[in-house]
Amino acid sequence: MKKNLLYIQSGGPTAVINSSLYGAIKEAMLHEEIGEIYGSRYGIEGLIKGEIIDIRKEDPEQIELLVQTPGAVLGTTRKKMPDDIEDELYRKILANIEKFNIGYLFVNGGNDSMDTCACLYRLFEEKGTDCRVIGIPKTVDNDLMGTDHSIGYPSAAKHVMNTVKQAVIDASCYPHGKLIILEIMGRNAGWLTASSDLLPEPYRPDLIFLPENGFDEDKFLKTISEVYWKKGYAVVAVSEGIDVPRDETKVDAFGHASLEGVAFTLADIIEEKANIPTRTMELSLPQRADPHCIAKVDREEAIALSRFAVKSILKGESGKMVSIIRVDNDPYKSEFALSDVRAIANGERMIPSEMLIDHTRMSESFRNYLRPLVEGEVGIKCEGGTFKASKFAYHFVKVD
Repeated sequence: MKKNLLYIQSGGPTAVINSSLYGAIKEAMLHEEIGEIYGSRYGIEGLIKGEIIDIRKEDPEQIELLVQTPGAVLGTTRKKMPDDIEDELYRKILANIEKFNIGYLFVNGGNDSMDTCACLYRLFEEKGTDCRVIGIPKTVDNDLMGTDHSIGYPSAAKHVMNTVKQAVIDASCYPHGKLIILEIMGRNAGWLTASSDLLPEPYRPDLIFLPENGFDEDKFLKTISEVYWKKGYAVVAVSEGIDVPRDETKVDAFGHASLEGVAFTLADIIEEKANIPTRTMELSLPQRADPHCIAKVDREEAIALSRFAVKSILKGESGKMVSIIRVDNDPYKSEFALSDVRAIANGERMIPSEMLIDHTRMSESFRNYLRPLVEGEVGIKCEGGTFKASKFAYHFVKVD
């Protein structure tokens, strides 16, 4: 009896998360041993509630548009699964795995999503459920363990680089301008903020502040004052997770605090203690939702990696995440491997010390690391002055 495939999108979207879905769909359609191709509506919550859609019924044109559609077309969630596999949520999952005849399950996400993947693997193993599960890596933060880089990071980095370049050019127009503070995503790891250092002079930010480098308010004020009064303007790139005084913040299901607003906090400090006029820019959601800055390598790897995942699960693999291994840098070449998802879940990959110099520059090893990932362009189909986006009809599966 054929088993069906279920695809779950989880955590924060990226510009290419739907390219990963596209790769899985296209590969699954080539294999007769796979029955139906399903998507879980709103991540793991769809599997819990039985809200499953039939992807084979979707319009082929909408499937093709996945490669340029940001957001998570299936819907996503940040739900943390309980440790106790006897919990009612797991009983609901097992019931729906049987109800929808799921034998192949993919969880596409970042650190917390790999925790969900590991929980599902443990559940299936301990309960003797005939369902394999593989994780497909994704995070703009680039902090997943066990892989050279994460799918989604190159495109987000490319957006950051282009936005910073625009800001620097604009700031340089005035003889006496403002101190521009750009707030960039990155909770504990500064990979995205660091990407702005790949820009050539004179387009780099003057200063870069990452969580890995720590934060000293007195040194911060002294350094930015020196730069600003020397040039008449300055541009500073900061990770949202740098250690500055904060008001009480909300936390999500995984205990992660909401960190948005560090640029405004720094602006208040600068204007009060250094008497320098400021302007803040929170790059926010466009960092992960800009189809015009999709990196060619990012899209290609997103598709190929998911194809590899489907082939691997059909060979009997389970409880793994697909990792990217960099084979060569010039020209860039990568290959895929499988890593134990339990060793990756809830880990965090910071920028290594050899890539850090100070608050003004990253090392050449970092530039060599990032450069091949952001090069190359992709064609985007547009309509009415904007990009065309895929819109699934959501043909929900009904099982008697």
